[in-house]
Amino acid sequence: MSKSNGQDFINEVTTIGRIHHVNVVRLVGFCVEGSKWALIYDFMPNGSLDKFIFIEREKGIPLSWDKLYKIALGVGRGIKYLHEGDMQILHFDIKPHNILLDEDFTPKVSDFGLAKLYSTDESVVSLTAARGTLGYIAPELFYKNIGGVSHKADVYSFGMLLMEIVGKRRHVSVHEENLSEIYFPSWIYDKIKQGEAIEIGDAKEEDMKYILKIVIVALWCAQMKPMDRPSMSKALEMLEGDVELLQMPPKPTLYSHEMSAEDWENNPVEVPISSCNANITISLDGRSLNISTCRLSLVLSMDINALARQNEVPFLYRFYGIPREWN
Repeated sequence: MSKSNGQDFINEVTTIGRIHHVNVVRLVGFCVEGSKWALIYDFMPNGSLDKFIFIEREKGIPLSWDKLYKIALGVGRGIKYLHEGDMQILHFDIKPHNILLDEDFTPKVSDFGLAKLYSTDESVVSLTAARGTLGYIAPELFYKNIGGVSHKADVYSFGMLLMEIVGKRRHVSVHEENLSEIYFPSWIYDKIKQGEAIEIGDAKEEDMKYILKIVIVALWCAQMKPMDRPSMSKALEMLEGDVELLQMPPKPTLYSHEMSAEDWENNPVEVPISSCNANITISLDGRSLNISTCRLSLVLSMDINALARQNEVPFLYRFYGIPREWN
């Protein structure tokens, strides 16, 4: 096991050993034998949430909207617990794959390899590099000018997870023929604001009370600036409350319009992304996006300023938050 992976192991044991909550996985024990290290958790017979919102729907085994709503509540309660202890715990990798389901489909927040403990006296956390899974990482981990890194980073990831529960698809999809539907949060926001009917798979009319509530809370959580997002406590309060009392937030965006070319040039992005396996190189007239992988992590390094000055990067600007061109 590498030094980095060994540190992740120690970090997870240290962090999870402090936690006792129905919506967080329980560490039973751990084993170390030479280079082989293992964490032992309670068995979760229903696996992870992503299986049910991305895969099982194709096999005809969907979860009811009542069940999905209860799962959303459980995840929110688990994160709220992490944020409100004597020592706050920032997870930094909230996503469907890291939400495990027991025999009763009670959700459990898992995988604390990227988690960070910090005192309740601290308002922001100091990080040497962004951490998390691309697509769920809060913007402030990239854009230093929109706010410090805090518990609001997990709130953003929770918002992305809620979007995927509702859409039963990844919130950024390269398979959508209609470009307006590629970024699901923006698409569904426009639908609600325009008073149009929201067609969500197998949802019935009686399910809309759950769907609309989850969507509005998700949109609040997915705001670009951390100061515009609710705390997990407030997000949970909105989820548990009456949908008629919820107000619509501003429309969420994929990248900060306040970023200048100089900001991009002076802030190269380096992001550890867990559980990915790919080797990709995209070249545009000598300017390239290089993605290299190792066994457990993927590091994304890009010359964003060079790519951003190209007019022909049809999908990169949507997925990675790169503007199509500079003014």
